[in-house]
Parts: sequence; structure tokens; C-alpha cells
Amino acid sequence: MGSPSPRGAAVGRGIGIGLMYGLWKPRVLGAWRVPASGPVILAVNHSHNIDGPMLMGTAPRPVHFLIKKEAFVGPLDPFLRGIGQLKVDRTTADRTAITQALGVLENGGALGIFPEGTRGEGDFASLRAGLAYFAVRSGAPIVPVAVLGSTERRGRLISALPPLRSRVDVVFGDAFEAGDRSGRRTRKALDEATVRIQGRLTAHLDEARRFTGR
Repeated sequence: MGSPSPRGAAVGRGIGIGLMYGLWKPRVLGAWRVPASGPVILAVNHSHNIDGPMLMGTAPRPVHFLIKKEAFVGPLDPFLRGIGQLKVDRTTADRTAITQALGVLENGGALGIFPEGTRGEGDFASLRAGLAYFAVRSGAPIVPVAVLGSTERRGRLISALPPLRSRVDVVFGDAFEAGDRSGRRTRKALDEATVRIQGRLTAHLDEARRFTGR
């Protein structure tokens, strides 16, 4: 299995831009906080099915997302691979996905992660250790991202999507380093990094909600 293509991710970004701006009204705040070059991890709260495509279409750089393998079904499998996305088996330590994700960062790319693992309340409550591992192992900074859309309206065809043509706010936070700069990858170091990350992501989400009124 080859490494994810940067060119494919750039194509995916173009598709995301067309799709997101065609169906919704994204308002992007703080995109300048994403480093213009070099490895970076975008940590995204996950409350809508469109959070991944929304980030692909609004981030200032092409993004390679770690996406659950269940999404790679039928024609979506070659399509998602073709636009540089990474298939991950969440039930095990997926060594192929880990190697590919680290490869993205080693090549100076942007890696997108939903730290909660599955689509939930979008509040970073169930943060997994994977994000800390990638951040500590690679030394890449983390940029927290809050995707805030309307989820209250009832009677929609698909409950996990914001209403079409509604405004969706994408708020990028300040980049930070998760590790303690020692390079240690012990369980204790990863646990400490996870606590540090959770605090920063939760604070960013609270601030984004206050700022946008969501």
C-alpha cells in the first residue's frame, strides 16, 4: 500500500471547497494560525458527518485525514485513497495507518485527526491517546479546530448534517506542542500529553463557542 499522495490531498481540497461552499455557508476564522509549511496536526471536534470534508474545503492547506475503515466502502474506497485520505482500523493498533500518518508528518504535511475517535457530542470529552502519540513522536504542533454548525433544527432528512445553506463556523486555534520537549514516548509521557491536549482543545472549543455564539 503506497503512501498518501500530497497531490491527491490537493485535489481533495478542491473538491471540498466546491462541495462545502456549494451546500453550506462556511465562515472560516483564524486560518492564519495554521503554519504555512512544515508538519502540523489539525485536531477537530467531531459532531457532524461533514466535519472532515468541511475541513478539507476550509483549511488553508491540503489535509490527510485518518478516517475509520468503515467509511471506505464500494466506490468510496478508491476515491478516498485517491484524495490522500488514510484508512484506519479503530479496533486495533493499525500499524499501516500509523506508519502512513507519521509519513505525512515526516514529509511536512498536514494530518487531520478526530481525537474523539467517533462522531459524538463534539466536545473532546472522550479523547483518545492516538493524537498524543503522533504529536509526541513527530514533534509536530497541534492546531485545535472547532466546527460549529446548527444541530438543533428538527425535521431534517439527515440528522447528522447541518441544514443546507446554513452557516457553519470553522474556528482554528493557536498551535501548541503536546510533548514536554524531552522526546519521551513512555506511557506516562503520553498520558501527560493527552491531559495537556484535552485541556487545550476544550479551552479552544469553549472560546470558539463564546466568540461565535454557537
